[in-house]
Amino acid sequence: MGVSATAAKTDAGLGALDRLLVATQDEMAKVNALILKRADSHVEMVPELARYLIEAGGKRLRPMLTVAAALLFGRATGAQTNYAAAVEFMHNATLLHDDVVDESDMRRGRPAARIIWGNQASVLVGDYLLGQAFLMMVETGRLDALGVLAKAATIIAEGEVFQLSKAGDVTATPDDYNQVIRAKTATLFQAAAEVGAMAGGADESGRAALRDYGMELGLAFQLVDDVLDYRGESGAMGKNTGDDLREGKMTLPVILALADGNPQEREIITASLGKPDASDSALAQVVAIMNRYNALGRTVDAAHEHVRAARAALAPLPHSEMRDILSDIAEFYVSRAY
Repeated sequence: MGVSATAAKTDAGLGALDRLLVATQDEMAKVNALILKRADSHVEMVPELARYLIEAGGKRLRPMLTVAAALLFGRATGAQTNYAAAVEFMHNATLLHDDVVDESDMRRGRPAARIIWGNQASVLVGDYLLGQAFLMMVETGRLDALGVLAKAATIIAEGEVFQLSKAGDVTATPDDYNQVIRAKTATLFQAAAEVGAMAGGADESGRAALRDYGMELGLAFQLVDDVLDYRGESGAMGKNTGDDLREGKMTLPVILALADGNPQEREIITASLGKPDASDSALAQVVAIMNRYNALGRTVDAAHEHVRAARAALAPLPHSEMRDILSDIAEFYVSRAY
């Protein structure tokens, strides 16, 4: 097992994300080229809208995870390029659809695509990206890998519908929340890691290890993301702080604060929940209640539990630089909460 020659030169002092970027940069150059190529179409609006979102930024963690998993096992077949591009297309398709469902105005620090091109075009281009994702999977000739991502697409859609059904539901439980984030976020992390392992020639135990790792990493990632909606700054997050509250999303910090708060505090939270015009001062009141009951801190604690589980999933694999990078990247994403 090993990583590219480039990665071998990595300065030990580099952070986890920098180390991952260096270790995957040669393969990711191929992935990025394929992404831009497959976002093309003779229908002018399709590449225009798709590239607006794809080129808007983001670290492309999910496709990097696919590439890293393939390199981890040292027998990469080349299929990881298609798999990683397909994963990124699936992710961007869900972003386009989510922004329509959530009526979001911003995405990655810029106006959401729906604000510029409209809801109809956003949904249809999202569908186009999903179609291209599955074409890229088919081209590898691996029906089993196609099955992994097809199943993930189904589960993600279910998660989105379940989250929509729970919007503004003050009776939502931590179990409900866990069901949502497992489906809508962690499932794609899981699939990205698993198909990467498959492209790297992993045996069943290696494939299972990366599958478990991806799930736990995805859960930790979403828990922290939901904390940042109340702790972060709008510019740094690429969206407006408090969007989850205004959209009525029953994330864990809200659920915990509602469970522990007194009647007056619960009334303050519900008065802003699902209200697009909730003021910044109302948001500050909600955050104060969350801090009073350590709802944000407890959510970060839950993320740390998933980081430990992610690292434990990798532990049985032979030691390598890439295994260390993947282990450390889980902790890095939780550190965003501080």
